Amino acid sequence: MDADHPEMPLQGRFVGREHRLAVRVYFEDTDLSGVVYHANYLRWMERGRSDMLRLAGIDQRAAHGAGEGAYAVSDLAIRYRAPAKLDDALVVASRLITIRPASCRIHQRVIRDGLILADADVTAVFVSPGGRARRQPAAWVEAFEQLVWPGVEQAKPKQGVKAGLTGE
Repeated sequence: MDADHPEMPLQGRFVGREHRLAVRVYFEDTDLSGVVYHANYLRWMERGRSDMLRLAGIDQRAAHGAGEGAYAVSDLAIRYRAPAKLDDALVVASRLITIRPASCRIHQRVIRDGLILADADVTAVFVSPGGRARRQPAAWVEAFEQLVWPGVEQAKPKQGVKAGLTGE
């Protein structure tokens, strides 16, 4: 699990427009049977999205601290395809699919040795401190426009289909 490079930084890295984050399955991530508990995929995907934004130059902490707002997940659809198990080396691959004035949609996959274990479509809305949707900062939209995955909509892979981890 090197995400196409033996030196995967802690925050992951971009390969073309796709962000990749390495994750290891620890005992704490599994249930009694040694299979990863379903909610942990969501935790790993959140880390993937956060690190993708950070590497794209998006400072969520500063925006929140300045009272501008923060992202909130408004829609999430996830499909579990195969189980991850104790000590598996995984990659969380994140692709920005669409950008709108107040939201973005991200497609994410959790992959082991090229096999998609789970994939999700996530819509994150930028909200004011009062919880109302508002426009994202212009600089963020500009950064996102450089990362939107070509072809817009991604086909849903079938269970057991190998994941392409090539750049673009």
